[in-house]
Amino acid sequence: MRFFVTGEQNRQLLINSLILMFLAYVALLWVSNGLMYFHKMSLTTDSVVTFYLGSEEAFTQPRSYQSLLEVTHFHLFAMGMLVLTLTHLMLMTSLPTLLKVWLSGIIYAAALADEAAGWLVRFVDPRFAYFKIAAFLTLEASLLALIVIVSISLIQSRQRIQ
Repeated sequence: MRFFVTGEQNRQLLINSLILMFLAYVALLWVSNGLMYFHKMSLTTDSVVTFYLGSEEAFTQPRSYQSLLEVTHFHLFAMGMLVLTLTHLMLMTSLPTLLKVWLSGIIYAAALADEAAGWLVRFVDPRFAYFKIAAFLTLEASLLALIVIVSISLIQSRQRIQ
């Protein structure tokens, strides 16, 4: 990561290429995350409540404590690493520092909220379905914003050098 501190990323075609490939990979993750969400539920509170609390009409069971715990356990690590990496890459951009702080805070909060929301719907109150939908949309929007911002920054830095 010293490349970003010293500014060497502007002279390093290989590191820029690797980061762009990583961002393409994360973009695929972003797409699959959306597809998985919409495979299970939609942007309606009824679909979120049905997913977490089950439905007699659809013969589905409520999400169990163990299944939520397994998903949360994996997601806390994986999303933490993803968000850390993306926000770290954002540090090399020319965005104002205050904007970097805000974007970092939003994406961390959205990732945590998205994990917590399912638990809240299942074990606290079904009205947290609104929170689940908002957390999902905020997470997806902030992930996309970081992917685009870092990609544009890398492409522009290559163009300035040539």
